[in-house]
Amino acid sequence: MDLPLIWAVLIAVAVMMYVLLDGMDLGVGMVSAFAKDDEERNMMTATIEPVWDGNETWLVLGGGGLFAAFPLAYAVIMPAVYLPVLVMLAALIFRGVAFEFRHKAVRQTTRGFWNGAFYGGSLVAAFSQGLILGSFITGFETDGRSFAGSAFDWLSPFSVLTGVSVTIGYILLGACWLVLKTEGELQLKAKRFGLIALIAVSICFALVSLATLSVDPRVTERWGLSMTEFDFGKMLPLSPVPLAGFALTVWLASDLMRIGTPQSGPDWRPYLLATGIFLSGYVGLAISLYPWLVPFEFNLWQAAARDNALGLMLVGAGIMLPLILLYTAYVYRLFWGKVKPGDGYHA
Repeated sequence: MDLPLIWAVLIAVAVMMYVLLDGMDLGVGMVSAFAKDDEERNMMTATIEPVWDGNETWLVLGGGGLFAAFPLAYAVIMPAVYLPVLVMLAALIFRGVAFEFRHKAVRQTTRGFWNGAFYGGSLVAAFSQGLILGSFITGFETDGRSFAGSAFDWLSPFSVLTGVSVTIGYILLGACWLVLKTEGELQLKAKRFGLIALIAVSICFALVSLATLSVDPRVTERWGLSMTEFDFGKMLPLSPVPLAGFALTVWLASDLMRIGTPQSGPDWRPYLLATGIFLSGYVGLAISLYPWLVPFEFNLWQAAARDNALGLMLVGAGIMLPLILLYTAYVYRLFWGKVKPGDGYHA
């Protein structure tokens, strides 16, 4: 078995699950900043209260898997992005505390502070993750097997663009989740946020895709592009990925515009379509960077631990990963359905 490849796929799946699930509740947190009152904000948070902490399990799995399975990659990447990672973790912790304290606050000023901490922490965490993604795509300066850059190499126009893109993408996921879980006036508000975010996401994803092609000549060569010609033989097999993203975007726009009308489709479909858009972008990024795990210095085989260690850990992952998936599916199934005023475990 190609154990490094198997572990790369497992970590990629864990990261994607985190993006789709915790990205959704970070998006709800940011949208909650625009709630008209505490009752509406409580309805928004009630949609994610049963699942938000479980969603972060996938972040632990992705980070822990990188440390254990690809220690060289971890040793290079983490020093390069220490600051945004620390800011992200602080924002996630502050946001988790705000989840509880905003319900316990008696005075309006104190409740307002914790409400601000909730959606502010969501915003900072989302933007920090985008900065980390941008710095990963552009690669890291190394000296042998160590990071050799500065503490602020992660900060660049490209990483800021990816930070904004990820933040808006999470808002899209959060808005589509609210379309699924709410009804009436709040659902229509979520629809409007979803349409605005979808337009912004389309622009940002297009800009990021074009900018990614300029990161390294090997990326453009993978897609059959150069300064002088198109290689349709290379481009054609990969074209279904961006075309699928475009088709899903059009479909999602159509679905969102029909929300609240007699022609409205099922409420679960906008969120499913939004996840499909994210998946198309994720697959496109994987195509662009494969097989680099530390772009463009070490591939996944060079960065991997020894096969005996990977094999032993794979036994544990083979037991735990299905359990995590089953538990996640059970919780989402248990709390399926629309939220009503007064719902939530603090009620």
